[in-house]
Amino acid sequence: MDALALLVYAVPFAAITAVYLVRRARLQRRHRAVLDESVSAGMTEPASLHPVIDPSRCLGCGTCVAACPETSHHDVLGLVDGKAALIAPTNCIGHGACKNACPFDAITLVFGTARRGVDIPTLKPNFETNVAGIFVAGELGGMGLIKNALTQGQQALEGIAAVRRGQSGVLDVLIVGAGPAGLAASLAAQARGLEYLTLEQEGLGGAVFQYPRGKLVMTGPVELPLVGKVELRNTSKEELLQFWTQVSSSTDLRIAFHERVEAIERLAGGAAPARDARRGTVFRVRTNRRELHAASVLLAIGRRGTPRKLGVPGEELPKVVYRLIDPEQYRGQRVLVVGGGDSALEAAASLAELGDARVALSYRGSAFQRAKPSNRARVDRAVAAGRLELLLASEVLEIRERDLLLKRGEERLTIPNDAVIVSAGGVLPNDFLKTIGVQVETKYGTA
Repeated sequence: MDALALLVYAVPFAAITAVYLVRRARLQRRHRAVLDESVSAGMTEPASLHPVIDPSRCLGCGTCVAACPETSHHDVLGLVDGKAALIAPTNCIGHGACKNACPFDAITLVFGTARRGVDIPTLKPNFETNVAGIFVAGELGGMGLIKNALTQGQQALEGIAAVRRGQSGVLDVLIVGAGPAGLAASLAAQARGLEYLTLEQEGLGGAVFQYPRGKLVMTGPVELPLVGKVELRNTSKEELLQFWTQVSSSTDLRIAFHERVEAIERLAGGAAPARDARRGTVFRVRTNRRELHAASVLLAIGRRGTPRKLGVPGEELPKVVYRLIDPEQYRGQRVLVVGGGDSALEAAASLAELGDARVALSYRGSAFQRAKPSNRARVDRAVAAGRLELLLASEVLEIRERDLLLKRGEERLTIPNDAVIVSAGGVLPNDFLKTIGVQVETKYGTA
């Protein structure tokens, strides 16, 4: 009887185990293939915050793989040789859900790698810099993901609200930037009744405003002050900006657009408004329009405030711009896009899809390591259709009125040209941070 009972239970268990092992082996083979493809294509450098897995702690349960919000769109994490691994590093956009899901504490979230450093301001747990009263949130602090930036902007305001001053003529907080982090911080400041003002040198949305038309941005659910829970998944740039515009209007947020901060000076001692009851200082902020005083300053300015330039003759010509706003304006023109990141590929593909623009994409690298698979696929389709000329391992030497000169290996190419769009990213505002005393640390694969 015992033997029969053992047989009744053992056979199904063995069958289930066998099916599980076969499926797991098949999955690991696929994940290994994805990893090998990433390595062979040179796509091994994550663009933002990303996980590092400790193999001595990882038991290969796969919880982190399932937890990654990007899994439904493309591979990021996988199982290789029985352990979790970052199999498609360039697809990782820093959700951090994998770390929270790991039951064995085997995952650390880091910035940069041993090969590529990332400059990050030194921050305390409350997002305050080494300069008392100056806070950083969002992309400048490493949180490029929209959902994370929205959350971080609110969290930074919690620390600021804890030391509210209530001084006459002095803002409790001046928020610099109206991107995701700045917008969330503005809502939090308004909800808490703080005296605040938000400055934005361009339009609502910050870097999102500069995205090409139709760009999809993934946010996921997020709780916003004065708004409540918001569900935004695979939302287009236009839909997201429309939502933010409605939120800004309905809540009467105090945002001054097209106003650029030029200097921040900490004032110590003296008569009001220089004296701060708690810290002994306030900040004098000079913009292109006026002078303001604030007890705290939140920098939510992103990392692309200053476009990275090529530094070549002719770059000052009017036909050279540093972002694509509307592809329609380039109909019938000969356009060169320069860059290898998502913004460059999206710009080139958007122009090529017009159908009547002659578009070329120049990138100094041999592969688009930092671009998402969906953008690489768009470029591949445009190239296959003959609408886009791909110039890898090339660099611009000179820009002229009607053409430009490129170098590709030992070859010099003269290309007829009407417009140049440089999408080479932006320069971290290190000089600006240095003038106000904020320390910046270069992360090489560290938290």
